[in-house]
Amino acid sequence: WRTAFAPHVTEHVGVDLVDSKRAPGSVDVIAGAYEIPLEDGCADTVLMSVVLEHLEQPARALAEAHRLCAPGGHLIMTAPLFWHLHERPRDFFRYTPDGLQFLLEEAGFEVAEIVPLSGVWTTISIELSYALRRYRRGPLRFVVDGVTVAAQWAAARWERVDFQPKFSYSHLAVAVKPGGV
Repeated sequence: WRTAFAPHVTEHVGVDLVDSKRAPGSVDVIAGAYEIPLEDGCADTVLMSVVLEHLEQPARALAEAHRLCAPGGHLIMTAPLFWHLHERPRDFFRYTPDGLQFLLEEAGFEVAEIVPLSGVWTTISIELSYALRRYRRGPLRFVVDGVTVAAQWAAARWERVDFQPKFSYSHLAVAVKPGGV
C-alpha cells in the first residue's frame, strides 16, 4: 500500500505479524492487530484491508484501531461478505454491512459510509473463476482462462444494467473517530 498512498500521505507505517512475502521490507512494525506498539492517536488514517476476517477477536482489533486514530482520524477498511475459504486456519468470519456498522460503532467510531465493492454478478464470476482454477493446466489452461475472462467481463458489464449489492463479495467501510475539528 505504501506506493499507492505515497502521493496522499506524509508518512506510511506498515504493521503486520511478519514481514510481507509479497512485498518484503514493507512492514515497519511487526505486531498483532490487538496490541500495536505505537502511541495513542498517532495516525490520521488507519487502513485495514481484508484483515478482519482473519482475526479471532475482530472487536478487539477495531478498538486498537480506534486507539491509534487521532481525534477526527479515519479508519478505512474492507471486509468480505462472500469469499471462499482462504489463508486457513486463520479464516474466521464474513461481514454484512449491518455487522460492520455494529462493530465499528461498538469500537467508538462514527460510520461515514459502508459501500458494496460488487454486486451478485461479479461475485458469481469471481467464485466461478476460483472454482475453475483446479482445471487450469495443460490444454485446459486456455479454456479456463477464456471462460474466466469472459465471465468476469460479462459480469462487469451486466452489473451496469442489474446491480444487486445484496450479494457483494466485500464491503468498504469508512469510519471517523469523534473529536476532530
